[in-house]
Amino acid sequence: MDTLKNRLKAELEGNILPFWIENMQDPRGGFYGRIDGKGVLDASAPKGAILNARILWTFSSACRISGDERYRGMADRAYLYIRDHFIDREYGGVYWSLDADGRPLEDKKQFYAIAFTIYALAEYSRISTDPAVLDMAASLYRTIEDHSLDSAGKGYLEACTREWGTIADMRLSDKDQNDARTMNTHLHILEAYAGLYRVWKAPELKASLRRIIDIFLDRIIRNDAHLGLFFGEDWESHSTAFSYGHDIETSWLIYEAAEVLGDSDVIDKVKAVSSRMALAAMEGFTPEGGMENEYDPSSGHRDAGRDWWVQAETVVGCVNQYQLTGDAAWLERAGAQWRFIEKYILCPDGEWYWSAIPSADGFVPNTDDDRAGFWKCPYHNGRMCMEIISRLS
Repeated sequence: MDTLKNRLKAELEGNILPFWIENMQDPRGGFYGRIDGKGVLDASAPKGAILNARILWTFSSACRISGDERYRGMADRAYLYIRDHFIDREYGGVYWSLDADGRPLEDKKQFYAIAFTIYALAEYSRISTDPAVLDMAASLYRTIEDHSLDSAGKGYLEACTREWGTIADMRLSDKDQNDARTMNTHLHILEAYAGLYRVWKAPELKASLRRIIDIFLDRIIRNDAHLGLFFGEDWESHSTAFSYGHDIETSWLIYEAAEVLGDSDVIDKVKAVSSRMALAAMEGFTPEGGMENEYDPSSGHRDAGRDWWVQAETVVGCVNQYQLTGDAAWLERAGAQWRFIEKYILCPDGEWYWSAIPSADGFVPNTDDDRAGFWKCPYHNGRMCMEIISRLS
């Protein structure tokens, strides 16, 4: 355990965080939008709300844990840029993207992005003395409740226009289905509400956190313990695929949310479900080959890539199960997963490759997709390191 903890501490402080400090600060303000898979900076790339919120969360958390003022400086920089550029002062919410100079580029309101901003602000409030930070997070929480939660309180819609009207294309990305409800947005609203409730014990937020835990238990987690991914407005399922990374990530995030909520009955129920989900996710895991991305049993399609975030979340999910069950096999899986990351995902020039791709000789690094960018951030791998440092201390 000490070996894994110490190795991840070195990874966080010696590789992940320095990469972002040294390479991503934009003299125009905030952070550059992209470094490609070969390490080339694209200073003209758009700046995404997801990336900037994840930078804020990561460096806020790193500062809180370590007290390192370099990390506080990065968190302050991220907060000020979000406050001054991403927050829509006229209609509320968060712009989806800005151009390289900080002007709104895509002004739709994606609730996934708003949730991540809440998550980041809640964490930043733990190292900031400015009450405006928590006020902003609470305001964005009410924005989601006002514009995303349906009238029956049964779930959250994906997206709106800038003015909170109906939008035809609600997808997060070209890889997603255009559905009214998704597991992914619900997962990160769950994560955001748990993070916010940790620092803001408002009764309304407590009720919202309990609601979204129940939505997962009643509607999103399937009988086979895998997650449903895409749904219509009446929660009819529109997918059959297994997303192993989301399965293992949810297995620990939903348990964390239940603990933050503090209801013993909910904790007991979620603990049992968490273990079933983690076991279901392990269908995609091999000790020598890490965690596959996805498999659809209906079509037989298998995404055998090993994306960076899937590998990171597998480490946390396995350690979480070790702590919940005491079964040392989970710790062995976490160690094996980390060895796979070290061998195939870590980039010698800093940060992590987007993924490892199966090849005749094992795996090769993916240099076609971003090293840093709209979706490639220090949050999954940075959070993994901080979770393991904390859990195994």
